Amino acid sequence: MTFREVFDDVWIILEDVKDPEIPAVSVVEMGMVRSIGVAGKRVIVTFTPTFAGCPALQVIQDGITDTLHKSGYTDVEIKMSIAPAWSSNWISPEGREKLKSFGLAPPPRHSGDIETAFNQAAECPYCRSKETELKNDFGSTLCRAIYKCKSCNQPFERFKPI
Repeated sequence: MTFREVFDDVWIILEDVKDPEIPAVSVVEMGMVRSIGVAGKRVIVTFTPTFAGCPALQVIQDGITDTLHKSGYTDVEIKMSIAPAWSSNWISPEGREKLKSFGLAPPPRHSGDIETAFNQAAECPYCRSKETELKNDFGSTLCRAIYKCKSCNQPFERFKPI
């Protein structure tokens, strides 16, 4: 295979590596895979976790390695990069839709103005209403907050803008 074929193939394969905490989306859709390199037969994947202290770091690394091994890539190197820090802006449009289908409101896009992003109304992933209210700043993980929809009365979590 040419470099380009391996490069494209690896990106496609990594779509099968699911986020361990949000299995509806892949690590690619979450924007965690930052780059793919090829050096001879070695595939080098650089990823950025959603936060440096993520308890699923090893699970993500193992998922990437195992998935590539099963696809025939036996020489795999995983590099973790925390600079620049992961941003919720890196979540792909497909990933945002999958988060909604999972019942998790995606974070608003921002230009580094996190305070404004936090103050934007959360859109209910069930009925799409913006008539929602924050119930708790902390959800099932540190990167989520709990909301309640005033239209459909459904509780839901929203991924925090980072």
